[in-house]
Amino acid sequence: NFREYFDLMVNKKFLPNSPTLFNAGARLGQLSACFVIGIEDDMESIMDAAKDAALIFKSGGGIGINYSKLRPEGDIVASTSGVASGPVSFMKIIDVVTDVVKQGGKRRGANMGILESWHPDILKFIHAKEREGQFENFNISVMLDEHFWKCYENNEKYPLINPRNGKVVDYIDPKFLLNEIATLAWRTADPGVLFLDNINRRNIQKESRGLIRATNPCGEQPLYEYESCNLGSINLYAMIKFDENGNAYFDWEDCKKTIEVAYRFLDNVIDVNKYPIEKIAKASKNVRRIGLGYMGLADVLFALRIPYNSEEGFKFIGKVSEFLTYYAMYYSVERAKERGVFPLYDITSYKKGEMPIEGFYHRDLWNLDWEVLRENILKHGIRNVEVTSIAPTGSISMFFDVSSGIEPQYSLVFEKRVTVGSFFYTDIELERQLKKEGYHNDVILKKIADNGGSLQGIEEIPEYLRRVFVTALDIPWWDHVRAQAVAQLWITTSISKTINLPSFTTVEDVLEAYIAAYKMGCKGITIYREGSKSRQVLYAPSQTEEKRIFEVLKLIKNDTVKIMKKLGLKEPRWLVEFKTNGKIE
Repeated sequence: NFREYFDLMVNKKFLPNSPTLFNAGARLGQLSACFVIGIEDDMESIMDAAKDAALIFKSGGGIGINYSKLRPEGDIVASTSGVASGPVSFMKIIDVVTDVVKQGGKRRGANMGILESWHPDILKFIHAKEREGQFENFNISVMLDEHFWKCYENNEKYPLINPRNGKVVDYIDPKFLLNEIATLAWRTADPGVLFLDNINRRNIQKESRGLIRATNPCGEQPLYEYESCNLGSINLYAMIKFDENGNAYFDWEDCKKTIEVAYRFLDNVIDVNKYPIEKIAKASKNVRRIGLGYMGLADVLFALRIPYNSEEGFKFIGKVSEFLTYYAMYYSVERAKERGVFPLYDITSYKKGEMPIEGFYHRDLWNLDWEVLRENILKHGIRNVEVTSIAPTGSISMFFDVSSGIEPQYSLVFEKRVTVGSFFYTDIELERQLKKEGYHNDVILKKIADNGGSLQGIEEIPEYLRRVFVTALDIPWWDHVRAQAVAQLWITTSISKTINLPSFTTVEDVLEAYIAAYKMGCKGITIYREGSKSRQVLYAPSQTEEKRIFEVLKLIKNDTVKIMKKLGLKEPRWLVEFKTNGKIE
């Protein structure tokens, strides 16, 4: 087994999450990236949460916390005859702990702070990161429930409820609330949005354990309190092979074999892991949750010459996501035959033949025989409650020099300047194809770099390459959302994806993206408007954002807007204005 795992990593086919890479064989030995901890409405619980967070950070993990149980600011505190300071103030405790405790002694911790939309302090929470420098160790997200959306669509007031006693203390206009969320996200990139009913629609444990109400820091792993999950990602680009004519194809059999070994690796991690807190160890082993995902998707599509946001591109995203989950579940059943099911199996809906993915309930979308798999689960059980999750893969994708997670490539060419001169960093697949087609030279690379890393509008590059090599900022927001939704049909937990927006985006556009994400079945959405933070991880300056998007709209036709209209969504503002004025106002 050791040799299999070693070969998988050396051959760039799979990597586990960073804590496994950092800590395996080390004294701490904590191998999971994702944790959710609980917090109750009393001082002892709040300080216990701070202690638990410190232990998790020390061991190399990040945490999510839903603060909605804490009473609102100004509410009475009977034990002291004082008033409560509210959830946002208590977030500062975890923020300080994060500052002083590095993850595994190697990097600073990460947090997801969540507040549900009905909480009386929701507006204060939404504005918590308005000033730059506030809560820098937190991602924050608002959890919207089904009742919020009913009030939104029916133009009804939405109740704000004191969690201490369950009483309604005020009402708010849901359209105003969503607009505030969109405005702050447009301005600062926070908060994100989570959709409670979409997260729990296919939750296989909700009848026995209630709703999941929190996620890990990047949002791809919804978890119950004091659960953890270890993640790992297959490099899809390693599955690209070439026939005798030099044409690329995707090796599905190699992908299947890789899933088998990667699955066994992640399942074994649960048993050898040294958990930072005993109740996390117990909760994690009770469900044996893993998060197998992928990276290198954009480079695979480049190699196959399939545009990311074409109908063929969406079809491939769906197919590879279905394939990943089907075989991860298949091997989980096989291991259940050998080692038994997870301890809480008998109180899940697997026993009734239910499945934890939306795609199972859309037989017309199947590429694989899900009924056979369902029958095998009913007969033999399954080893892990959930098996797939698409993480950002920010670090591990760089190790393999491929595109991250489900994302389109952010920039195809960067110019790096050092003391001895400058050189170009070029996407691995673009470099191969430019060389093959005879376009690889410093003049072309410089033009791409100066164009924000995009090929759009560079006439020296032929149209067939410009059509295939689209970047995150070349793709309109509605196609970003659709890509996430297509994959989410087949992923058992969730997906971390950024909806990249050009700088000319308006708050109205952000609102449209939120509503589309909810109605398309996404479990959450994170938007980033270019330049909305003074410091951003990736930056590709360009003066041609609008031109780039409409070049791609002319080159690539798809059915996204038709699908949106069937869901009752309006045509995106950008399209309306471009058709009317030839530009975006």
